[in-house]
Amino acid sequence: MRELFLSGFVDEAADDLAGQIKVLKTLGWKYLEARYIDGYNIHDLDDAAFDRVYKTLEESGIKINCFGSSIANHATQVDCDFEAAMAVVNRAIKRMQCLKVPCIRIMSYAVLYDEKGRALPDQKEAKRFEQLRIICAAFLEAGITPLHENSYNYGSMSWEHTLKLLDAVPGLKLVYDTADSGITPDFRKPYPYPNQDCLEVWEHIREHVVHIHIKDACRDPQTGAKTYFFPGEGDCEVVKILTDAISLGYTGLFSIEPHMVTGIHDSSLKNSPEYRNTNFIEYGKITEDIFRSIGCSVRNGAVYPKDQR
Repeated sequence: MRELFLSGFVDEAADDLAGQIKVLKTLGWKYLEARYIDGYNIHDLDDAAFDRVYKTLEESGIKINCFGSSIANHATQVDCDFEAAMAVVNRAIKRMQCLKVPCIRIMSYAVLYDEKGRALPDQKEAKRFEQLRIICAAFLEAGITPLHENSYNYGSMSWEHTLKLLDAVPGLKLVYDTADSGITPDFRKPYPYPNQDCLEVWEHIREHVVHIHIKDACRDPQTGAKTYFFPGEGDCEVVKILTDAISLGYTGLFSIEPHMVTGIHDSSLKNSPEYRNTNFIEYGKITEDIFRSIGCSVRNGAVYPKDQR
């Protein structure tokens, strides 16, 4: 029986773990995609804070399905301190093994630009790939699946870059964020780079996708300004992509990542705790309704495709 669980980046609803768990339980969901807790990524918490996280999760019955790490993310240069980066990798592995978390989101370092804001021809691919091979080998040896997300880094410059990365890094799988391609320039094309075509990207990389982040948005290619919406209301073909995934027998994960009321990457964006909670819960319910609209049943945070009920 195909049972597909819903989860979410609940740090967008609450800063503290107790608040995040409360929001999930309001939705009736059982899984959390862990990213920030009290302002720190879960792999950067001190040991005492992590021990409290472990105890709270044990008592709540909520499980973590994926670590949303900052490893090699779009804010990290390929020429970073790699020894320090591997210390984070090793700390994440120990914590994931403690919590029995099967996979971790990583990226492929920041895009390199010239002084005019254009992508450099030399993206230091050999160095990126070598470092990512070492990172991924460490996770794989520990029984953890590394997942690359298409979030404004080298591997999301186009679907061709994604496939080149997968060819170069054995064992790496994909997170597909339904909005990120549509709000990322297509670096294969002339400057000023147009937005990528979400459906085109999905069709080329979907066989490698084992996790889907549900998000919707639009981007002005001239200014780079981004606006986020409830799923199905933006430009990113969310419903078509989810429909296609279900029809093709997708068996992976789903997480909602609204980005609508709190800027997880922009500390200047603040909203009241009540509004953050309300928005996240509404986003979750709209997501459930989308799955129902494409022929699935939804119960207690699990999606059951029609042919598998």
